[in-house]
Amino acid sequence: MTTPMPYQVVRRESETADAVTVALRPVGAALAPFQPGQFAMLYAFGVGEIPVSVSGITPDDQGLVHTVRAVGAVSEALCGLRPGNTVGVRGPFGTGWDLPAARGRDLLIVAGGIGLAPLRPVVVDALAEPDRHRRVNVLVGSRAPDDLLYRTEIGHWSTAPAAHVAVTVDRPDDRWTGEVGMVTTLLDRARFHPPDSVAFVCGPEPMIRATARDLVRRGVPARRIRVSLERNMRCATGHCGHCQLGTVLVCRDGPVLGWDHAEPLLAVREL
Repeated sequence: MTTPMPYQVVRRESETADAVTVALRPVGAALAPFQPGQFAMLYAFGVGEIPVSVSGITPDDQGLVHTVRAVGAVSEALCGLRPGNTVGVRGPFGTGWDLPAARGRDLLIVAGGIGLAPLRPVVVDALAEPDRHRRVNVLVGSRAPDDLLYRTEIGHWSTAPAAHVAVTVDRPDDRWTGEVGMVTTLLDRARFHPPDSVAFVCGPEPMIRATARDLVRRGVPARRIRVSLERNMRCATGHCGHCQLGTVLVCRDGPVLGWDHAEPLLAVREL
């Protein structure tokens, strides 16, 4: 879909000092169903549009949830939306997490910072039907406790008997009693058999590289490590070239790619 469709904000929640989650419902006809890992182009009327991955999909495939961090004019406008406001939505675009590939295997969901947002639907799906996987690991890293997304939800996830959930921060405050360090340190206590595991990884690029390389070193096949890449996407249809990464157009061929495909691209400086 290349024409923005009107969606109305039905719920708004502040996640952190600069991140907001908005739930949207179509004003008229809904867009085609989204898959976890895909993204929409969200248009703040009179300001512009940016790509935002879906962080939630309602069971009827009508409603969408997006978590947005205010880092520019458009994202600030989206964070300022209130229930009853209208936003333009285009999509769905890009590739998903390939959930069928994880069926019957150990699943690792590794997120850093705002990278937890595109992985939230995967966590919800995995915990709703735990029999799909042998074991589920949710490993989350954040710069600081106040930057952690979905804190209440993570608490609920932690009580699920089918999941191993762990959180770490880079810079703890006086109230933090949990783990401190890079998210890769959480892999030591994760429950998985590397040769028969699937990993979904999203976060800052250095975190993606470190996590994927650690998993490969432990024996997880590179083709079963899926990572979500971020580049400057404008048209979302593969025509403008702004999101080109080597031979890949991230909006069309990504954002989710297998590590066997992504690793050579991310290994080139300034690419």
